[in-house]
Amino acid sequence: MATKDMILDKIQILITNKFETPEEAYNFFDEDGDGKLKKSEIVELLKKAEISGFLRGIVSSKLIEGYDKSGDELIDWEEFKAAISKIKTT
Repeated sequence: MATKDMILDKIQILITNKFETPEEAYNFFDEDGDGKLKKSEIVELLKKAEISGFLRGIVSSKLIEGYDKSGDELIDWEEFKAAISKIKTT
């Protein structure tokens, strides 16, 4: 079973290898350009980060549950920054 650290590491690899900045990654996955990531957009991010299909739904729900401070079941830029701040920098 993938651990939280393994998942965060995969997300970090995706963001650092494919995008210039975390904001660029956020905007890329914000497919409808509304300034918020909905669950399906988070699932797509996790898919690109090579998180297994079985875990994507669980992880996206936990991410929303843990970081959605506004209660709208979406992740805005500030909430995304808070989530990725948990990724350790190397």
